Amino acid sequence: MPDITLILLAGLLVVMIFFTWRSSRKRRADAEEMQTKLVPGAEVMTQHGIYGTLISLDEEKNEAILETTPGTLLRLHRQTIARVVDPIEAEPADEADDDAAELDSDIAPEFGERVEKPSASEKKSSDPSETE
Repeated sequence: MPDITLILLAGLLVVMIFFTWRSSRKRRADAEEMQTKLVPGAEVMTQHGIYGTLISLDEEKNEAILETTPGTLLRLHRQTIARVVDPIEAEPADEADDDAAELDSDIAPEFGERVEKPSASEKKSSDPSETE
């Protein structure tokens, strides 16, 4: 009769192999998806947090030319490109203004913002529970 610890260890080994296989498969699919998006004109971010527009890719040299600002070109190793940046759609102005107006009354002051405190005489006059 096999020992229970041997069965548990074999089960654990099978689970670890499955998760390793699944993880590598997902990583490979993500890399292939990024390669399809990696075309000249795409906005990308490097591993160092530099954003720019991809100008060209050289498969032979494994280099990428990135334009960070108009006229500034960076020559990078192709593997330093971390991801392709997808453009974010902005909210319509009407909805953004309505949401901001609703939130303004409930928001606490930001750090460093001065808030006018009512003076003692204003507190007395505004307190409805006190009658004079």
